[in-house]
Amino acid sequence: MRGLPTGLRARLVITFTLVAVTASAMVAGLGYQLVRRELLDRTERSEVADVRDTLSKITLPVGVSDVVWPSDSTVTDEDLGSLVSALEAPERVIIVTYGDHRRSSPGARFTMSDVPDQLRWQSARRLVYQRLRLRDEPWLLVATQIQRANQDGVARPTGLTAYVFLPLHEEEGVLLRLLTALAQAGGITLTIALTVALLSARSVLLPVRRLGAAARALGTGDLHVRLPVRGRDELAALTATFNETAAALENTVSELRTLESMSRRFVADVSHELRTPLTAMTAVTDMLSEDAKDLPDDAGEAVRIVVREIDRLRVLVEHLIEISRFDAGAAVLRRETVDVGDTLADCLEVRGWADRVKLTVPVGLTFSLDARRFDVIVANLVGNALNHGAPPVLVGARQDRTGLEVIVRDHGTGIPDHALPHVFDRFFKAGSDRARSVGSGLGLAIAKANAELHGGGITVERCDPGTLFRLWIPRP
Repeated sequence: MRGLPTGLRARLVITFTLVAVTASAMVAGLGYQLVRRELLDRTERSEVADVRDTLSKITLPVGVSDVVWPSDSTVTDEDLGSLVSALEAPERVIIVTYGDHRRSSPGARFTMSDVPDQLRWQSARRLVYQRLRLRDEPWLLVATQIQRANQDGVARPTGLTAYVFLPLHEEEGVLLRLLTALAQAGGITLTIALTVALLSARSVLLPVRRLGAAARALGTGDLHVRLPVRGRDELAALTATFNETAAALENTVSELRTLESMSRRFVADVSHELRTPLTAMTAVTDMLSEDAKDLPDDAGEAVRIVVREIDRLRVLVEHLIEISRFDAGAAVLRRETVDVGDTLADCLEVRGWADRVKLTVPVGLTFSLDARRFDVIVANLVGNALNHGAPPVLVGARQDRTGLEVIVRDHGTGIPDHALPHVFDRFFKAGSDRARSVGSGLGLAIAKANAELHGGGITVERCDPGTLFRLWIPRP
């Protein structure tokens, strides 16, 4: 989901804070509800008891429930007024009804329309009470039917009903102050939770960050990196495992480097050792090749095969020596400003390819590069196009503000798609027809190494028809 934090630190802080806030809210909510219920219930009991006690002490021929006045006198307006006066108290609102008659306390804020119908019906049987919110203020309404006693002392309804509105402002104020205190406590709890969460996240993530930094250092080749192991928890075990892995990797890489160094040295030594006898063999084969036409057919063919294979072996040894220089880091770039057109023309002419290749280069194009290595690159690319492609072979060069680009294209069948990613691999030959070719399989690898030494590179792509190699050398 977009927009949600994905970092471990953010998730730890949010989770810790949510748990703390949820627990705090639950405790505060339950505590508030318990206090509110207890406070209101106690107020109700106290106020109802006070109303009941007041009604039991009045001197009117009336009573409440079991408090019955033993008289048959008729209820008058004075009785209603006396009852209102007896029930009056600060902030109370009293309404007394008898049939169509109504008497209220002076300045009464409420009327009978504010009394719920259900409460009126229930008050005909017993004393009832209900919490209401009138004019956006909390009130407790107590209602009861006044009864008389007959000559036998049996209570009977008189139709006289008292409604007492008792204010609950103080209780609401107490609850509001309690709610404010709980909100403040919640804010303090949130602050503490955030602080603890940040400290906890830091203590948890610090070893993780150290592991990440150590892993990055290990990836860049610093195989000696190790981390101190502190504690006995899971992170300490992970750190110990990392140290063990790094040590094992260091040993393995050290062994591989040793083997690789030995292999490179072996190739270099063998190549140099082969150079001396090859020089002598080449001199002898030059003499034999001149006399091959005078020899019998079988002997002449054998001489030509020997000459061809020795020449192939000479090229392979030269390529191996060149590759060993790159592997050993001994290849050195010697830049100079040259005429690109003349350099390309000389490369083709020396190898006898001038008549077989079409060269297109702007007049006066100059560039700073290593002429010898540039010649090696072009020779390998053009030789590959001539030996494995088909005419016409095109060579072009152009320069822009970023560097020099040289293209070599043939119009043959092209390199198969599956072989394109591997054409610059050492000893790779695409197709069965190239497996026994005179090439060493190192030419394109050497060309790419020389291009990378210049800070550039070589790419290859299929055309219709043929193959296109693109050499790019950036400005120094």
